[in-house]
Amino acid sequence: MNAVNNAARIASGVGAGTAVPSVGVGAVLQTLVGLAVVVALVFACAWLARRFGLQPSARGQLVRTVGGVSLGGKERVAVVQIGDTWLVVGAAPGNVRLLHTMPAPQANEAGAPGGGDADPAQGPLAGTFGTRFRAALADEARKRFSRTSGGGR
Repeated sequence: MNAVNNAARIASGVGAGTAVPSVGVGAVLQTLVGLAVVVALVFACAWLARRFGLQPSARGQLVRTVGGVSLGGKERVAVVQIGDTWLVVGAAPGNVRLLHTMPAPQANEAGAPGGGDADPAQGPLAGTFGTRFRAALADEARKRFSRTSGGGR
């Protein structure tokens, strides 16, 4: 019984809230600043990864994206190179279609400055790819429209 009385006397001497060490404003501020720094580092790493495109080099890849354009919220047209062939593909949610195929230009035609028949005054579609793409679209439109109107129905 003496031990119980001794424990009760010690417990009555401790004030309410003094058993838990108090946390000062400085400690809370230091924790928030540390958290903000860590979150900022995560966002900075994500931005750098997107900016520099941390992707494997183009060496040895079978499929390479030459270019593309977004047509709407979820629709896209892309030019993909496989070997020495360019594929023009249309992509939408749950659907990828081959629109046209064409031979890939040689390196001195499309990639090198001064190569090919590009005239800077003709605009952004000037050059080998623009000319071929324009001709391919015109050919495809001619085929589709002549098929629907020339049926005689």
